Amino acid sequence: MAESPLSVHDPNSEGSQDMKPSPQQQKQMEQAYAQMKRKMSMQEIGKKIKHKIMVLSGKGGVGKSTVSTGLALSLAQRGHSVGILDIDITGPNVPKMMGLDGRRLHVEEGRIHPAQGHLGVKVISMAFLLEDEDTPVVWRGPIKLGAIQQFIGDVEWGQLDYLIIDFPPGTSDEPLTVAQSLPDIDGMVIVTTPQDVALLDSRKSITFSESLKVPVLGVVENMSGYTIRGNGPSNSQVTISGPGGKSHNTTTDEEGNFSVTLDIFKEGGGKSTAEEFGVPFLGALPFDPGFVRGGDDGVHRIVSEPEGESAIAFSKVVESIMEQIGSSSGPGLEII
Repeated sequence: MAESPLSVHDPNSEGSQDMKPSPQQQKQMEQAYAQMKRKMSMQEIGKKIKHKIMVLSGKGGVGKSTVSTGLALSLAQRGHSVGILDIDITGPNVPKMMGLDGRRLHVEEGRIHPAQGHLGVKVISMAFLLEDEDTPVVWRGPIKLGAIQQFIGDVEWGQLDYLIIDFPPGTSDEPLTVAQSLPDIDGMVIVTTPQDVALLDSRKSITFSESLKVPVLGVVENMSGYTIRGNGPSNSQVTISGPGGKSHNTTTDEEGNFSVTLDIFKEGGGKSTAEEFGVPFLGALPFDPGFVRGGDDGVHRIVSEPEGESAIAFSKVVESIMEQIGSSSGPGLEII
């Protein structure tokens, strides 16, 4: 019978008898053995997932989780097998956006099986482990990082074309842990809004990527503009009052239709930041109140209106990301 990996063997003892470890030694060996198994599992999982994309933002409130779920669903629309790893331990929102509120994870033979949301997208999130959605997660760094490693190494993702990894705001332990734990990450997508404060923090995220040795796939400008549509007499002048008292003039078409895009949070900041740092600009996403309703109802805008303006905008961003992945090369951090 094979010897247990957790036993202590002293070849110099009489009769080569096994020595019984102390409870503390036993615990240390079990932890080391579990960590070794998890590390090997991470390497295997890395081989089964073709592309891994980190989605970061320097600050909260820029719609990062909305972008993460939108990217995943847009990729799934194209026929790809996709998963979302929600690394936001203290504020997990992805399950609600994916219509998975109240779900619990299935565990079989020590392996965690993801929940499946719209279009077959697989989801892992801390939200699935909370008894009450109002319960705060008050964890110190080491416990939080251990949970992230479990989310990577102990999950039965199966074969995936894309894994979208949604992070909490900022540049700290979570992205560093993932970059060190999951091999061959394709790169980061930086999410920002056009206003200066968000752009300032997005610059930090771009610089942070250099320390991780993970390429920046590009910058996405979210909430880029709000389009007003209406109808009036054909070929007539229409004036719309926008933010700051600015007037926008347009003309209706032959059928009397018109549209005007208002720059609620300014415009072009994401593109100019990308150009300044020499990284790709992946595209702009419209300010769409439907995302608010969809996020609360668990039906993403891409699912409710697959041919709508927002879905088209996400599709263009996905095309840009796929182009960047096709042209990117070079390994990220090694597993340690």
